Amino acid sequence: MNTYVIGLDYGTDSVRAVLLDTKNGEELASEVYWYPRWKKQLYCDASRNRFRQHPLDHIEGLEKTIKGVIKKSRVAGESVKGICIDTTGSSPVPVTKDGTPLALEKGFEDNPNAMMVLWKDHTAINEANEINNLAENWGGENFTKYEGGIYSSEWFWAKIAHIIREDENVKNSAYTWMEHCDLMTYLLIEDTTNLADFKRSRCAAGHKAMWHESWGGLPSEDFLNRLDPYLGDLRSRLYNKTYTSDEVAGNISKEWAEKLGLTTDCVVAVGTFDAHSGAVGAKIDEHTLVRVMGTSTCDIIVSSKDVVAEKTVRGICGQVDGSVIPGFIGLEAGQSAFGDLLAWFKDVLSWPVENLVLNSDILSSEQKEKLKAEVESNFIKELSAAAEKIEISESLPVALDWINGRRTPDANQELKSAISNLSLGSKAPHIFNALVNAICFGSKEIADRFQQEGVKINSVIGIGGVARKSPFIMQTLANVMNMPIKVAKSDEAPALGAAIYASVAAGIYPDVIEASKHLGSDFEAEYFPEEAKVSEYQKQMEAYKELSAFEENKVKQRSKENEFQL
Repeated sequence: MNTYVIGLDYGTDSVRAVLLDTKNGEELASEVYWYPRWKKQLYCDASRNRFRQHPLDHIEGLEKTIKGVIKKSRVAGESVKGICIDTTGSSPVPVTKDGTPLALEKGFEDNPNAMMVLWKDHTAINEANEINNLAENWGGENFTKYEGGIYSSEWFWAKIAHIIREDENVKNSAYTWMEHCDLMTYLLIEDTTNLADFKRSRCAAGHKAMWHESWGGLPSEDFLNRLDPYLGDLRSRLYNKTYTSDEVAGNISKEWAEKLGLTTDCVVAVGTFDAHSGAVGAKIDEHTLVRVMGTSTCDIIVSSKDVVAEKTVRGICGQVDGSVIPGFIGLEAGQSAFGDLLAWFKDVLSWPVENLVLNSDILSSEQKEKLKAEVESNFIKELSAAAEKIEISESLPVALDWINGRRTPDANQELKSAISNLSLGSKAPHIFNALVNAICFGSKEIADRFQQEGVKINSVIGIGGVARKSPFIMQTLANVMNMPIKVAKSDEAPALGAAIYASVAAGIYPDVIEASKHLGSDFEAEYFPEEAKVSEYQKQMEAYKELSAFEENKVKQRSKENEFQL
């Protein structure tokens, strides 16, 4: 009998499932579910950098997508042998003692603080600063050292500290907290294991919660108590051991098996993060940097233990044994905004269309819909075409990619974007060009940091919507980074990687490397540096660095002034 596995990928806007034939890696069916509550931006406040999601979006999406791929593929439920879930992160969720998301409990249905705190939520900047100050000055182990030496407001402990200080009711009602990838995995198997015995994700714990084997797991109770007594108490309700995603978390519960048309023989692998599974789906190997390019970027590379050993890489999002491929150290970096920066510019330029043209009485409803669809379809394509014709010169505007803060190198979510060198000749394509350059320069800074720290990069792979849909951005990136960049063929690389983990957990393949060789994505394009343009981009990058230093110094000065006033 043929066997199949399912990868379930929870992104920022939607969840998608992919059903894979384990014999040849053929993607037999895929299904996408767009989060309805998130689409309405319920529980969010962009002006405060607050981004929350209701767990029902995720639970409903799980059912819709898995049922969808089973129906489309027409495979027998008993032939599906494994499932693995990847999610964004760090995206912690408050839960009750039995693992029920707090937002599903009476009285919390519409409380933003009871929701999942999405990766891009930056309401915890002050708490992240507290963690960094304590880690440097308390006299004990610096628990941030394997996470780049700087803890981010995007991560587990900072977000929890912020919520419990803001909302006493959530603080008193949440028994514990779970990363999104752990929660969704647990919900699928909850009648086969209890919360205390549940296998937590090594990837999530190591990269976002300061977990490390050398100090026995999570940061010490003493350290956490100094941040907030609640966090010290919470530690005992979390975990000490963690597991890689080639391991079985449990079998699917009877309830979910019946609901989805599967059997309880189907195993569920330990959960993981989308970027790490995406790297596996793109056949990551040592010295290969995989760029997961979407609303933000995550940059993933693996290194053998004898290269990294006890060395810590400054300013990244962590180095964790087995977080990508068991037996290798997984290293993560990234940008807080990539596609989001271009989406912001699109929204700015679309304001007259949305508020004037589409509200005009001159056009019929049908004409408005057609116009809206046409603008949506052609917006980035036409801007890219116009920007591509602009000569690279010192007269171009210069922009920063920090519209949602800086993730790496050296996390600082207080930083803002900026644009300089504007003139009366600066039109929309010129500014768009500057923004594209900015996200590429930010990418180069990440690659440079890895290599400065001794992590060699021989090749780059791009995955995700931006990589597949924008030749202009990919060619600019190749020129800026001055190295060839391959583009993975699959639209669903993270889900594909999750399915690869599931195939190992189910015993179909012996290890992740072997499974990836058979099931991973092929490549559909490769971009090479254009020698004549490389040196020009290097000049532009110097201007980017000058603007970066100016803006960063301004933020530092403001922080000092605020400290003085306090």
